[in-house]
Amino acid sequence: MAVESPPAPVSSTNWPSPFGVRTRLVAASALMLFTELALIRWTGSNVVHLSYFSNFVLLGSFLGIGIGILRSSRAKWLPYYSPVMLGLLVLVITWKPVTVERGSSSNVIYFTSLDTTGPPVWVILPIIFLAAAVILAGPAELVGRCFTELPRLTAYRFDLVGSLIGIVSFTALSFLGAPPIWWGLIVTVVFAGLMIPRPRGVQSLVAGVLSGALVLAPLLVMVGVLFNESTTPGNSWSPYYKVQTAYDKYRGQSLLTITVNGVPHQQAIAADSRLAWEPQYGMPYERANSGKAPNDVLIIGAGSGSDVAIALKKGAAHVDAVEIDPRIRNIGKALHPDKPYQDPRVSSHIDDGRAFLSRTDKKYDLILLALPDSLTLVNGASSLRLESYLFTQQAFESARDHLKPGGAFAMYNYYRETWLIDRLALTAEKAFGHKPCVDKMGDSLQQAVVTVGLTAADQTCAAEWAGATDVTPPPATDNRPFLYLFTDRIPSLYLITLGLILVAGIIGVGIAGGGSSYKRMRPYTDLFLLGAGFMLLETKSITGFALLFGTTWVVNAIVFAGVLVAVLAAVEVTRRFRTPPIKVMFAILFGGLVLSWVFPDNWLLSMPLGLRAIVAVIIAFTPIFAANVIFAKRFTDTEDGTASFGANLLGAMLGGCLEYAALIIGFHGLLIIAAVLYLGAFFLRPKSKATVRA
Repeated sequence: MAVESPPAPVSSTNWPSPFGVRTRLVAASALMLFTELALIRWTGSNVVHLSYFSNFVLLGSFLGIGIGILRSSRAKWLPYYSPVMLGLLVLVITWKPVTVERGSSSNVIYFTSLDTTGPPVWVILPIIFLAAAVILAGPAELVGRCFTELPRLTAYRFDLVGSLIGIVSFTALSFLGAPPIWWGLIVTVVFAGLMIPRPRGVQSLVAGVLSGALVLAPLLVMVGVLFNESTTPGNSWSPYYKVQTAYDKYRGQSLLTITVNGVPHQQAIAADSRLAWEPQYGMPYERANSGKAPNDVLIIGAGSGSDVAIALKKGAAHVDAVEIDPRIRNIGKALHPDKPYQDPRVSSHIDDGRAFLSRTDKKYDLILLALPDSLTLVNGASSLRLESYLFTQQAFESARDHLKPGGAFAMYNYYRETWLIDRLALTAEKAFGHKPCVDKMGDSLQQAVVTVGLTAADQTCAAEWAGATDVTPPPATDNRPFLYLFTDRIPSLYLITLGLILVAGIIGVGIAGGGSSYKRMRPYTDLFLLGAGFMLLETKSITGFALLFGTTWVVNAIVFAGVLVAVLAAVEVTRRFRTPPIKVMFAILFGGLVLSWVFPDNWLLSMPLGLRAIVAVIIAFTPIFAANVIFAKRFTDTEDGTASFGANLLGAMLGGCLEYAALIIGFHGLLIIAAVLYLGAFFLRPKSKATVRA
C-alpha cells in the first residue's frame, strides 16, 4: 500500500522524534546558533561584500529566528524549507562567488572594488539576507515547538544551554582549523536527528522516507559542495578567513600569493627581491634612527614574514613579529623563501597588536605597522574591523610609550585615498607632537610610508609633510575607531541597506504570522525594547573587550560565551530565588549603565591585566545580568510564550540596526541609546501581574 501524500501534519505536542522535549530543545538551540555562526563565516569567505557586512547575515538570522518562533504555534509541518534553502544557498554562492580586486568608495574604504565577479551587490546581498532568514527560521521553529511543552523559564534555560553548546562547538572547530565540510556534516546530522521520524509501521515508514528525502537530499548536496571546497588544493581555513595559496610568476620568479576571502592579500617575497622591486619597504629604516640599524623591532601585521625578512636584512638584532592569524603565519613559516620565522632573532606572537602593546613593558627602536588591513569585521560588531584599534590616536600614543630614546614608529600600506594618508599623518602628529615624514608613491593605489620619530630629531624626512587640509578628517579614537570612514555621517549605502532590512522584517513578520503576528506581539512591546537594548549591550561588550584584550577570535568567542553564561545565571537566579522587584532590577540595570559611562573602556587600559579583567567583567556584565533577570521575570508571566519570545528576538534585530549609530556617536554613545530603550521598556511594562501560564 503506497502513500503518496507528504508526512502527516505535526502539532507542537506530536513531534515524531525519538528524543524527549528537553533533548530536542537543546539540540535545536545548538543547531540554531551553530548554523548562524557557520553561515556568517562561510558566506563571508565566498562573497566579499560580507567581509564588511557580516552584520547583514546576523540581522537576517535574527529576523528568521523571530519569524520561526512566531510560526511555531501555528505551523502544521516540520520546517523542511530550512534545509532546502540551505542547500540552495550553498549551490548559488558556489556557482556565483563574489571576488574582487581592489578599489574604494567615496565615503568609506573597503579595500575592495566595486567591480566584482559574480552578481552585483544589490542582487547577492538581498538573496543572502532572505536565505539566512529562511534557514534560521527552521531551527527556531523547532525551538518554539519545545517552548509550548515546557514551563517558560525551563524552556529558556535549556535554550541557553543549547546555545552555549553551539558556540563552544564552533569555537572548537575554529581552534582546530576545521574546513567547512565539518560544519556541514554537523548541521546535517543534527537536522536529520531532529526532523526524520522513527518508523512505527508502514505509513510512518513511508512518511519517514519522504521526510528523509526532504531533509537529507539538499543537505547532502551541501555536504558534497563543501567537501569539494574543503579538499581543493591550496584551500585552508583560519579562524577568520578562507585562505587560498598559489604560485605566480613575476619578473622570472615564482612567488607565493595568499588570497583571503576572495581578495589578494599578500605575497611571500624574499627580502632582496622586495627591496629591489619596491624600495619603499625599506624606507622606515632610512627615515628612522638616522639610518642606523635598529636593535629591537616590533612588527605588527607580520603576516607570512616578508616584513620580518626585511627587518633582518636591515640589521635588526631582534624582531617581535605579531600576527593575528595563525594560519597565515604558519603558511609563511613553512613556505616563505627566506624562512624568517626560523631565524633565532625572531620571536613570533599570535596576538592582536594593540593587546600585545598593552601587555608588554618592552621598548623598541622601531615599531612598524606592516599593511595590517584585515579585510573583515569583528563578528558581532557591525562596524569594527580586526585592525580598527591599531589606528586610533590612543594606539599611536601607546606605540610612542613603547619606544626607546631615539626610536621611531612607522606604517605603510596601499591607502587608496589622499585623505586617509593625511588622516594617519595627522594622528601621528597629534600623538607625537610634531609632523611625521610622509613618503607617497606615484600610483593609483596611493602607497605611502608614514614615519615619526620619538622626537623631531629622531627622523630624517626627504621633505616636510604639507600638513592636514580643511577636509582631512580628525584622528580616529578608541571610542570611534572608524579610520576608513571619511564623513561624520552614516554612509548612504548603510542607510539604504538598513532601511530595506527593516522593511523586509515588517513584511516578513506579517506574512509569517498570517496577519496576527503584530496583534499577538502588541502586549509585549516592552520585551521588544528589552531585546533591542540587550543587542546594544552585547555589541558594547564585544567592542570593549576587543579593545581591552584584543580583537582575536578567542576573545570574541569568550565574550559571546560569557554573555550567554550571564543570561543563564540570570535565569537560574530567577528560578531558584526570590529576586528583587522589577523596579529594583531596573535600578540596578541603570546603575550598571551609569557605571559603564563613568568608567569607559580606555580608562581600564592603564590597569594591570588581572585587575583589568575583573573590573571589565563587573562593569560589562552587571547591566547584562540585570537586564536578563528583568526579561526572565517578565517572560515567566506572559500568556503567549512564543509571541513574547519572538518579540524579544525581533527587537534584537532592531538593536543590530541601531549599532550603526556608533559611526556617528561612537561605541560609548550606544549606552545612551540602550538607556533610552530600557527606559521605554520600564514605562511600557505591565502595571499589574499578567495571568501566569499554568
